[in-house]
Amino acid sequence: MPLTRRTVLIASAVASTMAGTASANTTEKPAMYGLIGRMKCASGQREALIAILLEGVAGMPGCLSYVVAKDPTDPDSIWITEAWQSQEQHKASLSLPSVQAAITKARPIIAGFGERFETQPVGGHGLTAACTQA
Repeated sequence: MPLTRRTVLIASAVASTMAGTASANTTEKPAMYGLIGRMKCASGQREALIAILLEGVAGMPGCLSYVVAKDPTDPDSIWITEAWQSQEQHKASLSLPSVQAAITKARPIIAGFGERFETQPVGGHGLTAACTQA
């Protein structure tokens, strides 16, 4: 099909419309917030740390996913993967009594922190409903 002035104008109009829709959608929905981090525990204390972290995760407003996983290559490390409706809700969660209690209880057996990555989740299993509601 030859490239005509009309084809270029139509393509340009479609592209403009799509760009406008994309920018409208990004301004209407706040970006989700994700965090992936590695936590080191005192030698032999991984199971205790996991139990403490999993105790305080229920009922955190805005928390879409909170996964604690064992690092298969290091018996004293865990990975925590979180998805939140917003970064503000993640920050606010740190003031919750249940989270403060977990921090206080876990502090003596936390040996340090490793890699930490902030992400911007866009969807996936378990997040689909949150993506359409946000």
